[in-house]
Amino acid sequence: MAKKKEETKEMKKESLKEVSKKDKKKTSSKEKKKEKGNIFTRIANFFSGVKTEFKRVKWPSRKDMVKYSIATIIFIISCSLFFYLIDVILAVLHSLGN
Repeated sequence: MAKKKEETKEMKKESLKEVSKKDKKKTSSKEKKKEKGNIFTRIANFFSGVKTEFKRVKWPSRKDMVKYSIATIIFIISCSLFFYLIDVILAVLHSLGN
């Protein structure tokens, strides 16, 4: 538990550093275009950012995934049964009306 708290504190510190760096970089649009570089540099920067974001994601444990999956399946089955019963009831009422 303490390890997770330390990790979140470190991540907050890193994000604050990134924000402060962005604040310090108040440049004109021409300078920003030069800073981006060519298409390959921009693609590399994009994938680097994706990798960084994936490290920040809190992935659920196997136990949590099983619980979420079971809850989802139960929800889908119950909704399916509900709409099936509504369909049957409406079909019966329609046949009685004719």
